[in-house]
Amino acid sequence: MTDTSRIEIGGAGLRCADVVRVARRSAWTELSADAVARARRGYELAVELGAKRAVYGRTTGVGANRHIVVDPESADLHGLRLLRSHAGGTGDPLPDDVVRATMTIRLNQLAAGGSGVHPRLLRAMETALRVGALPLVHSRGAIGTGDLTALAEIGLTLAGELPWAAGDLTPVAISPGDALAFISSNAAMLAEAVLAWHHLTRLLAASHVVTALTFCALGGSAEAYSERVHASRPHPGAVRCAAEMRRLLTAGGDLPEGRRLQDPFGLRAFPQVQGPVLDAAANVERVLDIDVNAAAENPLIDVETQEAYHHGQFSTAHVALAFDHLRAALHHTAELSTARLGDLVEPDLSGLPPFLADGPPGSSGIMILEYVAHDALGTLRHAAAPVTLGTAVISRGLEDHASFSTHAVRSTVAATAAYRTILACELLGAVRALRLADADLPDTPLREAFRLAAIGLPHVAEDHPLSAEIQQAERLLDHFAVL
Repeated sequence: MTDTSRIEIGGAGLRCADVVRVARRSAWTELSADAVARARRGYELAVELGAKRAVYGRTTGVGANRHIVVDPESADLHGLRLLRSHAGGTGDPLPDDVVRATMTIRLNQLAAGGSGVHPRLLRAMETALRVGALPLVHSRGAIGTGDLTALAEIGLTLAGELPWAAGDLTPVAISPGDALAFISSNAAMLAEAVLAWHHLTRLLAASHVVTALTFCALGGSAEAYSERVHASRPHPGAVRCAAEMRRLLTAGGDLPEGRRLQDPFGLRAFPQVQGPVLDAAANVERVLDIDVNAAAENPLIDVETQEAYHHGQFSTAHVALAFDHLRAALHHTAELSTARLGDLVEPDLSGLPPFLADGPPGSSGIMILEYVAHDALGTLRHAAAPVTLGTAVISRGLEDHASFSTHAVRSTVAATAAYRTILACELLGAVRALRLADADLPDTPLREAFRLAAIGLPHVAEDHPLSAEIQQAERLLDHFAVL
């Protein structure tokens, strides 16, 4: 059912989940009256300050042109010149949901009142989101020091100088100081980051279900998930993972004893390896929640002190490093999934035929899934390499650092896609093993997971191509995320 709830935009309190809902068109935005009034005060102060002193990007050029004073005779066109010169993005267009998320985040940041843009730009963004008007925004042109190209394209579209990709709006005027104030943000990167975080956290939720199915197929020992065990070393992610496994594996509180004194690491150390990625994802959410509500424009037009502050809030090292950490942690938990798949095809652990084959002697069963999973793991491993080890020196040497947060986020998107394939391969193995063993599952959400899998993944005994089943297993993971 479509969620038509209203999300108030006021420059504070916007959550990552809210951005996702607007991006998916399941919620709509409305500017608060306070936000509009705040923006107006900021605009009036910016005009006043620009008449008294040099204000970067308003009365001067930008970058290495920071000391060049704008000619008063052409000042009226200064904003449009900046937008035109910076709208040089290239690459594929950003997806519609990313553009909607970008506009939502930028609108909320402007509502915080630190930019000094004219309030009509906020109203135009609000209207565009409401009527479904979308600018065409290119994907390439940012290095983690401001999404200048993407936001310049949005600004020029609002001004009527670039065509809309969808819908249309009456053009709005661009005041001389509006341009830098509008594009001085990392809203496009943050939009991609919020959606990447959302997709990965859903996949991590599904991974508990897949691991629990494998646990039942292998007759695991749940001692490893005991509350007493994890109380002795209470890392939040590990405690949360162990609690989730207990919820999935028992209906009455008694944990299954298992077939072995100790299980392989894929089962026994799952909370200790899954825990760090859960903690890393929680940290990413914390960082993003701060940035989507930040008045980080340079300069900051501060109504309270009646000053303009020049600063470096455009740097997104926090985001870049948080995503680098997230991918590194994800690689560890992905390795465990491939290990559990290896356990499922080993008769000594499963008690079933090699490779879960169910045909004539010499049948290969799901042998090929290990190849597919390790191919995906190799892709994930490359995507997990830190992007924050590089930097850039640009604008005649003035801007001598870059976080490459955009690339950290996009590497996370690639890593998440690879992890989805890895989990799908494990899911296929677990479901096949449970069928062959005719295993009895606990009366928990695990039964519903197996029921969905039984419907979506047909049992074919003889050797056959598995490509379509891998794709279906990937789709099933979205349903598992809410179990």
